[in-house]
Amino acid sequence: MVASGTLIYLLRHGEVVLAETRRFIGHLDVPLSPTGERQSAAQAGRLATVKLAALYSSDLTRARRTGEIIGAPHALSPAIVPALREMAMGRWEGLTAAEIQRAEPEKFAEWMANVGKFPFPEGESVPDLEARAWPAFESLAGAHPGEAIAIVAHGGTNRALPAGRSGCRPGACSMGQDYGALTVLERIDATWRLIHLNERPVL
Repeated sequence: MVASGTLIYLLRHGEVVLAETRRFIGHLDVPLSPTGERQSAAQAGRLATVKLAALYSSDLTRARRTGEIIGAPHALSPAIVPALREMAMGRWEGLTAAEIQRAEPEKFAEWMANVGKFPFPEGESVPDLEARAWPAFESLAGAHPGEAIAIVAHGGTNRALPAGRSGCRPGACSMGQDYGALTVLERIDATWRLIHLNERPVL
C-alpha cells in the first residue's frame, strides 16, 4: 500500500515596505507594501480550491498578514510559530549593503566570502537558522499525515528548509523564493520531494 503524503504549500510573505531600499530586514517588523497585499491575494486565489487542513506563519507582521490573506477563503487564521522567523541579522538590520561595507569593511568582506556560514554580528548564521526552523517545520508536517497545509515564512527561512531535503545537494541549485512566491513540497514518511519551486504570484 502506498503511503499518503503530506503536501506543504510553502509561501514567502509578500513584498514589504522598505523592499525598494534593499535593506537587511531580518527581525525588523515591517508591514506588507500595497504590492505585497496584492501578491498575497493572488496566491490566496490560486489556493482557494485546495483543501487546507491547517495554516501556519511566522510571528512577524509581514508573514502573519500574508497568512491572514491566504487563509481567508478557507476561514482559517494562521497559527503563529515564532521559530519560522527570518534569520536574525543583528546590528546590520535596517542597513543597506553599502552602509555596512562603509562601517565594517572587514566583517562585510568576511560575509561576502562565506555567506552560507557567516554569523551576522549579534545575529544568526544559516546553520543557526536551520537548527531553529527545521525542527518546527518537520513537526508541523508530521502533525498532518496525508493532509495539505500552508506555511508562510521568509526568504531566508524558506531557503533553508527544503535545501538538502528534496534531492537537491546544498549549493547545487537555487532554492530561493521571491516575494509572494509559492514552493510546494511533499513529505512521505521521512522522504521529501520538491513539486514546484518559486512560483511567483500572477498579478
